[in-house]
Amino acid sequence: MSRLRIFADNAPDTPAFDSRDGEAIARELRAIGVTFERWRATQPIAPGASPEDVMAAYRADIDRLVAERGFKSVDVVSIAPDNPKRDEMRAKFLEEHFHKEDEVRFFVAGSGLFTLHVGDRVYEIECVQDDLIAVPDGTTHWFDMGPEPNFVAIRFFTEPDGWVGHFTGTDIAQRFPRYEKS
Repeated sequence: MSRLRIFADNAPDTPAFDSRDGEAIARELRAIGVTFERWRATQPIAPGASPEDVMAAYRADIDRLVAERGFKSVDVVSIAPDNPKRDEMRAKFLEEHFHKEDEVRFFVAGSGLFTLHVGDRVYEIECVQDDLIAVPDGTTHWFDMGPEPNFVAIRFFTEPDGWVGHFTGTDIAQRFPRYEKS
C-alpha cells in the first residue's frame, strides 16, 4: 500500500505526517507540484510480460500523459531481486540529486521509495503497484529500490539526456532511513 511520510529536514526520526490514504497522499504532494495518481490495467498482465504487453494494458493513461506533458519516449524497466548489478543500480540514485526534466514513473509491479527534499521538508513516498508519481524538474530527491529490488515500471522521457542526475553533494539522504518494504 502506498505511503507518504513528511518530515522536517532536521528530524528524520519524527514524521509530522504519515498516511496510506491515496487521496491524502495526492493532496499533500499536489501542494508541492508533484503528481500522484492510481492507474488500473485494462487487461491482465502475466508475470514476465513483454514491455509491449505492459504498455498495452495502460495505453489510455500512457497516451493521456504523453499528450498532456509532451513526452517523446516511453519505456518499461524491470529489476528483479536476483539481478547481479542490484547493488550498483541501487547506489546510483541514493544521494540527493535533481534532473532537468520531470521524473515520471508508473509502478506496474513491485515498489520503490522516492524521497523529495522541498524547502525545509522531506517527503518520503513509498510507491507500489498502480502508483504514478511525477516529480517536477529541479526538485531535489533520491530514490531507493531496497536491497532486493523488485519492480516493473513505465518511464516517461522528454529528452534522452534530461534524466541525468545532477548531485547536490549534501549528506541529507544519508540521514534518512533507507527503504525497507512494509
